[in-house]
Amino acid sequence: MNSSSAGPSSKPRAGSSQPSDSSFKRKRGVFQKDLQHMMYGFGDDTNPLPETVALVEDIVVEYVTDLVHKAQDTATKRGKLLTEDFLFLMRKDLPKLNRCTELLSMNEELKQARKAFDVDEEKLATLE
Repeated sequence: MNSSSAGPSSKPRAGSSQPSDSSFKRKRGVFQKDLQHMMYGFGDDTNPLPETVALVEDIVVEYVTDLVHKAQDTATKRGKLLTEDFLFLMRKDLPKLNRCTELLSMNEELKQARKAFDVDEEKLATLE
């Protein structure tokens, strides 16, 4: 009997801060609606099969979890998890890195716009 067909997520990783599968149960179906819309946007059917959506969700959650654990491992030297830890992990995948930096700069612009809007509202409230 070969137990290698159980998949990569079922075996514990040595030296990793990842909790065991028995101690961590995640809520399934949290991202299904979003994934259905994304799958449709990338050319899938309007209503993809639930099994397909569940599989894509499992893959996405496993990828993000693995990325967070790797970022946490690199951040242990400093003791603090920063955005730069994630950018460091994506440094070899230029499309992902460029998209991340674009989204981060857009987020910063939105923060500044909200701040300016809040200041304008406060000025208007004091004038009245």
